[in-house]
Amino acid sequence: MSASPPDLHVPGLESRITPGLEAVERRLHEAVTGSSDLVDDLTRHLAVAGGKRMRPLLTLVCAQLGDPDLALSEPVVNGATAVELTHLASLYHDDVMDSAPTRRGVDSAQRLWGNNRAILAGDVLFARASVLIAGLGPQMVAHHARTFERLCVGQLNETFGPRDGQDRVDFYIRVLADKTGSLVSTAASFGAWLSGAGDEAAAVVSEFGERVGVAFQIADDVLDLASTGEASGKTPGTDLREGVDTLPVLLLRRRREEGTIDEAGARILDLLTSDLSSDEALAEVVDRLRAHDVLEETRALARHWSDRAVEVLDALPRGEARTALVSFAHLMVDRLA
Repeated sequence: MSASPPDLHVPGLESRITPGLEAVERRLHEAVTGSSDLVDDLTRHLAVAGGKRMRPLLTLVCAQLGDPDLALSEPVVNGATAVELTHLASLYHDDVMDSAPTRRGVDSAQRLWGNNRAILAGDVLFARASVLIAGLGPQMVAHHARTFERLCVGQLNETFGPRDGQDRVDFYIRVLADKTGSLVSTAASFGAWLSGAGDEAAAVVSEFGERVGVAFQIADDVLDLASTGEASGKTPGTDLREGVDTLPVLLLRRRREEGTIDEAGARILDLLTSDLSSDEALAEVVDRLRAHDVLEETRALARHWSDRAVEVLDALPRGEARTALVSFAHLMVDRLA
């Protein structure tokens, strides 16, 4: 990863947080290594494959709301690193559950080393994140534990699915808030707390992070269909093959329940009940979804959640950090253009 942040339209702030991003990257490298060569190859696999590092970036931006002398302090860097380690740990586990063949443009860990080793690698990374968090005090330890609980509950709820009569789209958004929004929220609140910005600022950026996380994941649902595997690092339509309904499909199912679905949408739902094990069958469904207006509806929902995230920032004082957070929210969905 380059230590340079994306364009947040605040050059002064970007130059200030670049050393923090470099420090996080060094600390991350230390955290994913340190065992035997065989174990290190496994635990560092996804970290060296790349990644957006959006969670550490958000921590460092939110730290700009507090004491300038604390904005790049060791606690802030350790908090940012721990959040990224927790995210990496969850990816190892997610790929096992989803039987994902690729991640970040490389073979997934479970494909290379098997499910058992991939799960244990995720556990090792979470343990190392916990060590970093332990040095930040009881409040951070408790918050991190609650966040990890939400990550697990979100994954469990996804496997169980909604109850009879429960709105599938609303249920899905709740799962996204738990599986993605919770950790983005924690990244933001860590930056505010550890820089001394105070509980009020932490509460604002926490809600911002939750909403941005939902926007980001909805955008990923679009990109999973609209982009190529080379661009996204994942096989397009993997969730469909595994029988996991992402938001475009859920919106089609809602239309069918409401009696408003068109012939093309009904055909997509029919194909989803067929055998998608072949690449050709999966590609046909993906192509049909790309051509359907439900994809634009999903894009609109991603932008809606990004706009909702920006709304909560009105409670923050105007300044570079707030401007950067607005840009951060837009970045989550600008990639859909």
